[in-house]
Amino acid sequence: MAWRRLNGQKIELPIKDAVEETLIREKAAGHKLKVCIGSDSQVRGGVVEYATVIVFLREKKGGFMFIHNSRSMKQISLRERMITEVAKSVEVAYALCDLLDAHDIALEVHADINTDPHFQSNTALKEAMGYILGMGFVFKAKPEAFASSYCADKVV
Repeated sequence: MAWRRLNGQKIELPIKDAVEETLIREKAAGHKLKVCIGSDSQVRGGVVEYATVIVFLREKKGGFMFIHNSRSMKQISLRERMITEVAKSVEVAYALCDLLDAHDIALEVHADINTDPHFQSNTALKEAMGYILGMGFVFKAKPEAFASSYCADKVV
Protein backbone atom coordinates (compact mmCIF):
# COMPACT_ATOMS: atom_id res chain seq x y z
CA MET A 1 0.00 0.00 0.00
CA ALA A 2 1.40 3.37 -1.01
CA TRP A 3 0.85 6.10 1.56
CA ARG A 4 1.55 9.83 1.27
CA ARG A 5 1.24 13.05 3.20
CA LEU A 6 -1.20 15.82 2.27
CA ASN A 7 1.61 17.73 0.52
CA GLY A 8 2.14 14.72 -1.78
CA GLN A 9 5.35 13.50 -0.13
CA LYS A 10 5.53 9.70 -0.33
CA ILE A 11 5.88 7.75 2.90
CA GLU A 12 8.71 5.35 2.17
CA LEU A 13 8.51 3.26 5.34
CA PRO A 14 5.89 0.55 5.90
CA ILE A 15 2.87 2.35 7.34
CA LYS A 16 3.18 0.80 10.80
CA ASP A 17 6.81 1.95 11.05
CA ALA A 18 5.91 5.43 9.79
CA VAL A 19 3.12 5.71 12.35
CA GLU A 20 5.41 4.55 15.17
CA GLU A 21 8.07 7.07 14.15
CA THR A 22 5.37 9.76 14.12
CA LEU A 23 4.07 8.80 17.57
CA ILE A 24 7.57 8.91 19.06
CA ARG A 25 8.34 12.28 17.43
CA GLU A 26 5.02 13.84 18.50
CA LYS A 27 5.34 12.55 22.07
CA ALA A 28 8.90 13.94 22.26
CA ALA A 29 7.53 17.31 21.11
CA GLY A 30 5.09 17.22 24.03
CA HIS A 31 1.92 16.61 22.01
CA LYS A 32 -0.95 14.46 23.27
CA LEU A 33 -2.39 12.60 20.26
CA LYS A 34 -5.60 10.92 19.18
CA VAL A 35 -5.78 8.92 15.94
CA CYS A 36 -8.89 8.77 13.75
CA ILE A 37 -9.10 6.50 10.71
CA GLY A 38 -11.68 6.91 7.96
CA SER A 39 -12.37 6.24 4.31
CA ASP A 40 -14.49 7.77 1.58
CA SER A 41 -15.21 6.94 -2.05
CA GLN A 42 -16.41 8.51 -5.26
CA VAL A 43 -17.68 6.92 -8.46
CA ARG A 44 -16.19 8.54 -11.56
CA GLY A 45 -16.88 7.14 -15.01
CA GLY A 46 -17.49 3.60 -13.79
CA VAL A 47 -14.40 3.60 -11.55
CA VAL A 48 -14.76 3.63 -7.77
CA GLU A 49 -12.00 5.71 -6.19
CA TYR A 50 -11.26 5.26 -2.49
CA ALA A 51 -9.25 7.30 -0.01
CA THR A 52 -8.30 6.07 3.46
CA VAL A 53 -6.76 8.48 5.95
CA ILE A 54 -4.98 8.21 9.26
CA VAL A 55 -5.61 11.51 11.04
CA PHE A 56 -3.29 12.48 13.89
CA LEU A 57 -4.95 15.04 16.15
CA ARG A 58 -2.75 17.04 18.49
CA GLU A 59 -4.74 18.09 21.53
CA LYS A 60 -5.54 21.79 21.01
CA LYS A 61 -2.78 22.09 18.37
CA GLY A 62 -4.26 20.98 15.03
CA GLY A 63 -3.32 17.82 13.24
CA PHE A 64 -2.13 16.12 10.07
CA MET A 65 -2.85 12.99 8.09
CA PHE A 66 -1.44 10.13 6.06
CA ILE A 67 -3.37 9.22 2.89
CA HIS A 68 -3.80 6.07 0.82
CA ASN A 69 -5.72 6.11 -2.49
CA SER A 70 -6.98 3.09 -4.42
CA ARG A 71 -9.34 2.28 -7.30
CA SER A 72 -11.74 -0.47 -8.26
CA MET A 73 -13.37 -1.15 -11.60
CA LYS A 74 -16.05 -3.33 -9.98
CA GLN A 75 -19.57 -1.91 -10.12
CA ILE A 76 -21.15 -2.18 -6.67
CA SER A 77 -24.23 -0.86 -4.88
CA LEU A 78 -24.07 2.14 -2.57
CA ARG A 79 -24.54 -0.11 0.47
CA GLU A 80 -21.68 -2.37 -0.59
CA ARG A 81 -19.49 0.67 -1.26
CA MET A 82 -20.17 2.00 2.26
CA ILE A 83 -19.23 -1.37 3.78
CA THR A 84 -16.08 -1.50 1.62
CA GLU A 85 -15.08 1.94 2.95
CA VAL A 86 -15.56 0.67 6.50
CA ALA A 87 -13.57 -2.49 5.73
CA LYS A 88 -10.65 -0.40 4.43
CA SER A 89 -10.69 1.70 7.63
CA VAL A 90 -10.96 -1.36 9.90
CA GLU A 91 -8.07 -3.05 8.07
CA VAL A 92 -5.80 -0.08 8.81
CA ALA A 93 -7.08 0.27 12.39
CA TYR A 94 -6.47 -3.43 13.04
CA ALA A 95 -2.91 -3.15 11.70
CA LEU A 96 -2.18 -0.21 14.01
CA CYS A 97 -4.20 -0.94 17.17
CA ASP A 98 -1.44 -2.80 19.06
CA LEU A 99 1.02 -0.02 18.31
CA LEU A 100 -1.44 2.69 19.38
CA ASP A 101 -2.28 0.77 22.58
CA ALA A 102 1.45 0.43 23.39
CA HIS A 103 1.79 4.22 23.10
CA ASP A 104 -1.51 4.86 24.95
CA ILE A 105 -3.05 6.65 21.95
CA ALA A 106 -6.86 6.78 21.62
CA LEU A 107 -8.24 5.39 18.33
CA GLU A 108 -11.54 6.08 16.56
CA VAL A 109 -12.83 4.56 13.33
CA HIS A 110 -15.02 6.96 11.34
CA ALA A 111 -17.68 5.90 8.83
CA ASP A 112 -18.96 8.23 6.12
CA ILE A 113 -22.50 7.07 6.82
CA ASN A 114 -25.37 9.34 7.74
CA THR A 115 -27.29 8.65 10.94
CA ASP A 116 -30.36 10.32 9.40
CA PRO A 117 -32.58 7.65 7.77
CA HIS A 118 -33.55 10.10 5.02
CA PHE A 119 -30.10 9.68 3.44
CA GLN A 120 -29.22 6.71 1.21
CA SER A 121 -25.97 5.92 3.04
CA ASN A 122 -28.04 5.15 6.17
CA THR A 123 -28.86 1.70 4.71
CA ALA A 124 -25.39 0.51 5.80
CA LEU A 125 -25.35 2.14 9.26
CA LYS A 126 -26.24 -0.89 11.39
CA GLU A 127 -23.83 -3.19 9.55
CA ALA A 128 -20.98 -0.68 9.67
CA MET A 129 -21.55 0.07 13.34
CA GLY A 130 -21.67 -3.65 14.17
CA TYR A 131 -18.51 -4.33 12.17
CA ILE A 132 -16.50 -1.54 13.80
CA LEU A 133 -17.77 -2.09 17.35
CA GLY A 134 -17.43 -5.87 16.93
CA MET A 135 -13.74 -5.37 16.18
CA GLY A 136 -13.45 -3.46 19.47
CA PHE A 137 -12.99 0.03 18.03
CA VAL A 138 -14.68 3.32 18.92
CA PHE A 139 -17.24 4.09 16.18
CA LYS A 140 -18.21 7.53 14.87
CA ALA A 141 -20.71 8.29 12.08
CA LYS A 142 -21.82 11.57 10.51
CA PRO A 143 -21.80 14.31 11.68
CA GLU A 144 -18.95 13.33 14.07
CA ALA A 145 -17.01 11.27 11.50
CA PHE A 146 -14.76 14.06 10.23
CA ALA A 147 -11.89 11.70 9.22
CA SER A 148 -14.08 10.14 6.54
CA SER A 149 -16.58 12.93 5.81
CA TYR A 150 -14.06 15.76 5.52
CA CYS A 151 -10.46 14.54 5.45
CA ALA A 152 -10.84 11.49 3.18
CA ASP A 153 -13.53 13.28 1.15
CA LYS A 154 -11.03 16.01 0.19
CA VAL A 155 -8.41 13.57 -1.11
CA VAL A 156 -10.49 10.96 -2.95
